[in-house]
Amino acid sequence: MTTMSTNALAGIGAGRHRKPFKIKEWMFSCGLTQYDIRDKLGLSQSVVSRTIYGSANNRRVLGYLRDAGCPEEALALPKDMKEKEVA
Repeated sequence: MTTMSTNALAGIGAGRHRKPFKIKEWMFSCGLTQYDIRDKLGLSQSVVSRTIYGSANNRRVLGYLRDAGCPEEALALPKDMKEKEVA
């Protein structure tokens, strides 16, 4: 059963909670395209797209988006990629 918090386009794992349309909205507001990410990271466009849409969890793409300022709640990062709280 699919709920509002689950990405119907994604597979299993953290990606199923990714919010691709929020990510794309953020990218548009920054003037960032999937091709920009592809060229910067030297990856295929399909890897970038699949990561944004949640069917893949490429850590380089997710890290790039996080470091560029994309909201982490939209990225639904795997546990080991979430920012550690400073004590």
